[in-house]
Amino acid sequence: MRLKASKMRGLQVMDHTVLEFLPPLPVSAEERAEYLAFAKAVAVEAGLTTLSYFRTSADIMGLENKDQDGFDPVTVADREAEAVIRERIKQTYPNHGIYGEEFGLEPGSGLTWVIDPIDGTRAFMSGMLHWGVLLALFDGENPIVGVLYQPYTDELFFGDGSTAGLARGGKEQPIHTASLSTLATATTCTTGIEWLGQSEQAKYQQLAKAAQLNRTGGDCYLFALVAMGQIHVGLDGSLNPYDIQALIPIIRGAGGVITTWDGGNPSLGGHVVASANEALHEQALEKLR
Repeated sequence: MRLKASKMRGLQVMDHTVLEFLPPLPVSAEERAEYLAFAKAVAVEAGLTTLSYFRTSADIMGLENKDQDGFDPVTVADREAEAVIRERIKQTYPNHGIYGEEFGLEPGSGLTWVIDPIDGTRAFMSGMLHWGVLLALFDGENPIVGVLYQPYTDELFFGDGSTAGLARGGKEQPIHTASLSTLATATTCTTGIEWLGQSEQAKYQQLAKAAQLNRTGGDCYLFALVAMGQIHVGLDGSLNPYDIQALIPIIRGAGGVITTWDGGNPSLGGHVVASANEALHEQALEKLR
């Protein structure tokens, strides 16, 4: 679910729970590697549970609307995938917190797993491919590991803030953002602008007009394409923490930059922009100001 632009505060969610910034907990390099390996395995397991519902009827996927004032879809696949992830976390890291889109916040010791079981449910219900399972571990200030798994294409994007990679077909390879540093020759992408207020839409249009090419659609997958170097600037608006946290370590690990539109920490969501490098990011922020 995205927050409506008129009510968007970056960290307020539908069930009124809040994920707050706290002093970060120290995590060793060995622990970070362990957490990333766990996230990769669990995201794949959860993702595979969604495939029996993909490209089926609304009745089979159990399609429901969570928003009485608009349309915010959820399916059985969303709930089953999140349940799998929660169960594995509780088995392996019982002291950790859990925060997911479908079942809310369970506080823990300070490290919190942040789950979007299907980011891009609208795409999922439409039979499109731009969706994925998102899982991150939040240390109180930043997500320290993150994964995106697209089970239909069997693509697992992962990162720890320092490195990023793509696993597919039993092989892993590093991924890197593009070296292109001029907005006039860049490709930009956003999922849509209906989550933005009028002034934010005007700012977005400034950015889109300054770029060589602008595409619409993508949800989490557009940020993976930034990390791969295919798209140069990706942005979205009115995000919740679970919409973006898993993507932050992937973007940063691939060499990219990701902030809010005003240059702040994107970990609690809001309006977020990711760029291939610092030079391009400064140009994007200038247009969004």
